Amino acid sequence: QVQLVESGGGLVQAGGSLRLSCAASGRTASRYAMGWFRQAPGKEREFVAAISWSGGMPRYADSVKGRFTISRDNAKNTVYLQMNSLKPEDTAVYYCAAEIRPWGRGEADFGSWGQGTQVTVSS
Repeated sequence: QVQLVESGGGLVQAGGSLRLSCAASGRTASRYAMGWFRQAPGKEREFVAAISWSGGMPRYADSVKGRFTISRDNAKNTVYLQMNSLKPEDTAVYYCAAEIRPWGRGEADFGSWGQGTQVTVSS
């Protein structure tokens, strides 16, 4: 079982940047591919980015490609999401999760969800 805690959310103006962190605990935390999802008010939770257990093969949703970067530091059991050029439509609660089905992009492909961190982008 992996426990996940997100942090780093906040209020930022459009065009600004934030870096989210996801701290993982559990003996096998570093063996999991990890992903970020987000859920805006009134919308379903959607895939944002994911990264393999080794830190390679990142993949992104088209809506964030070129603006967001996912990375991880297995020595710290932490996954990051660097978000640049933020837009008001990026406003959402951001969640990290551990991948349970390889190469998945749906909620059912991930487990051990964190509690989420709020990101608000003002125009």
